[in-house]
Amino acid sequence: MKLSKSTIGLIVVTIIFYLYATNSLSIFQSDSALEVVDFSIDRQTETNIVSSKRDRVPLYGDLHVHTKYSFDAYIFGVTATPYDAYRYATGETIKHPLGFDMKLKEPLDFYAVTDHGFYMGMIENYADTSSEMSKNEWAKPMHNLNRPENVTVESLGARADLFSSVLTQAIIKPYPWWHPNYIGAWLTNNIQLALQSFDYDVHKSAWADVANAAEEFNDPGKFTTFIGYEFTTSTDVEGGNLHRNVIFNSSNAPIRPWTRIDSINPEDLWTWMDGLRDKGVDSLAMPHNSNGSNGQMFEVETFRGNPTSIEYAEKRMRNEPVVEVTQVKGTSDTHPLLSPDDEWADFEIMDKRVGSRPPTYSMPQGGYVRDAYLRGLTLDWEGRGNPYKFGLIGSSDTHTGAGGFDEDNYWSKAGVLDGTDMGRGSVPLTQDRIDQLNEYADLYDQPISIKEIDGRTYADVGFDQWSASGLAVAWAEENTRDSIFQAFKRKETFATTGTRMAVRFFAGFDMDSIDLNSEDMVSNAYEKGVTMGADLFSQNNQTPQFLVWAQRDKLGAPLQRVQIIKGWVENASGTPKEKVYDVACSDGLSVDPLTNRCPDNGARVNISDCSISNDVGAGELKTTWTDPDFDPTVKAFYYVRVLENPSCRWSTWDALKAGVSPRPDLHKTIQERAWSSPIWYIPESSELNIIPL
Repeated sequence: MKLSKSTIGLIVVTIIFYLYATNSLSIFQSDSALEVVDFSIDRQTETNIVSSKRDRVPLYGDLHVHTKYSFDAYIFGVTATPYDAYRYATGETIKHPLGFDMKLKEPLDFYAVTDHGFYMGMIENYADTSSEMSKNEWAKPMHNLNRPENVTVESLGARADLFSSVLTQAIIKPYPWWHPNYIGAWLTNNIQLALQSFDYDVHKSAWADVANAAEEFNDPGKFTTFIGYEFTTSTDVEGGNLHRNVIFNSSNAPIRPWTRIDSINPEDLWTWMDGLRDKGVDSLAMPHNSNGSNGQMFEVETFRGNPTSIEYAEKRMRNEPVVEVTQVKGTSDTHPLLSPDDEWADFEIMDKRVGSRPPTYSMPQGGYVRDAYLRGLTLDWEGRGNPYKFGLIGSSDTHTGAGGFDEDNYWSKAGVLDGTDMGRGSVPLTQDRIDQLNEYADLYDQPISIKEIDGRTYADVGFDQWSASGLAVAWAEENTRDSIFQAFKRKETFATTGTRMAVRFFAGFDMDSIDLNSEDMVSNAYEKGVTMGADLFSQNNQTPQFLVWAQRDKLGAPLQRVQIIKGWVENASGTPKEKVYDVACSDGLSVDPLTNRCPDNGARVNISDCSISNDVGAGELKTTWTDPDFDPTVKAFYYVRVLENPSCRWSTWDALKAGVSPRPDLHKTIQERAWSSPIWYIPESSELNIIPL
């Protein structure tokens, strides 16, 4: 009997896959995702090390930065390199794709370029007409995409279409099942090799450039960088965003980033991170944009729909000790539907799923960190462990290499798409731009992205919900990778909306003995209690005291109030509860014991010029506080929220600079704020499962 070529091929592939499945080919296998590379640069470094707890200082940084190597950033017109991004973070000026300057008011202490691991560097390769990949038909719309003459406001329609449609068609192009690349993809656990649209050399080269840039700019004692990337994925139902940034603790990192092509399941990401940890390479994954997850970032089930367990909680917390609570795509503290008694729950809410057209609502439950903390306590009450005992940071998610953290100095997130005030929806459109958007809608079969408000026409693409945010802050002994990384692991971190206020938070059973005006206040607090991110264990059912100290940003507005947010689960019913307490007021005002609120301090904003009240508010606020509703038998969490006096929102600044009145349906002012990582109170009767970090 003579066999056909296709039959022979099928037999060969079947044998190979059988051998692979039974691990009989292990001597020929390699897993490129677990291959570690040392990206370090040989050079002499000097550090200024102070290793005492009392000398920990707040270090401000951004761990969510995209450059040209991210598939979406390049489509948005961004050509900034990781080197450009680090120059910006250290105080230099770099260019926006539309040509204007971007410069920080103050340099940052640490920074991480976290380009999307998914198709890293590939779009630039498609655009290069000399590359092999560019010869494919599906690559033609990207040819010469970012030549200077093509990076214009007029190109935004074509760029938006590339992002939503053409790219999707390009990436789903596997080789035939008998192709050597297809077989090699399985033999090396590198599924990306099976795609015709993927060039492994380009991918590795881009990743090496990201890592090398971090190494070049890392300056221990002065400026810290982290090798990192974004694991970009989503749920397989309803399109929820489940993105994480992954940073490594040293110069050692994998030869390639592990991406959604390897798996869309975040639990597989944690398994990969554990595998690298076994090789001596530690890393942290930081979930972000949970507000756009459609309620699936902080689920009570696993990704595959199984009940969570203690083992699940341990694995998640080992790999994800901190969460990004604020960024350009909105704030994920809480939502008015989740916290109806919290007057400040509506802060910078982006309630739509990113990239959805038309804009689609994102379910709040399971998408906000306060709700996650309560879910964690509930799961713990049920005996399933707590997978949500995470600390808090902020970051920008800029796609220009340059975060815009200041309301009066905000330039965009998405390059050409939102690089103008009209594109952001903050000022009325001219007739030319209206005609342009209508043309785009017809040409690309998209909804008309305009909105009529009080006789004026504005762009309606969701960018009006953007935020000028945020920053990650670590309490560290020194400005080095190890010191900052360890702060993340112990969760001694806090988040801000871009302001550089400082927040300390302690809890213990002898805090009220500490002199708040003493030079030894902080050292005494460390000695007598625990700090943010830690567990406070009961001592003979005593009532704990909490010590809070907040200092204003010297370039920001004065402080208005300090709040403590408490969450707990009732022992009898398992019902989650929350409560907001004002604990310190500015201007000598006192908290009303009936409402738990500070009186209005009279701070106002002049919308005509955005001037603020500088004669009210505080440079610092500090106090000790005792929970009036404390129950020593109930597990609870406490975290701090600090509010500045009101100031103008970025959209109001846009309008002021353009000489028009602010858009009436947007908040004209905001209150910049910070959130500490929680402290968890653990009753004596609790069976605590301690998770090693």
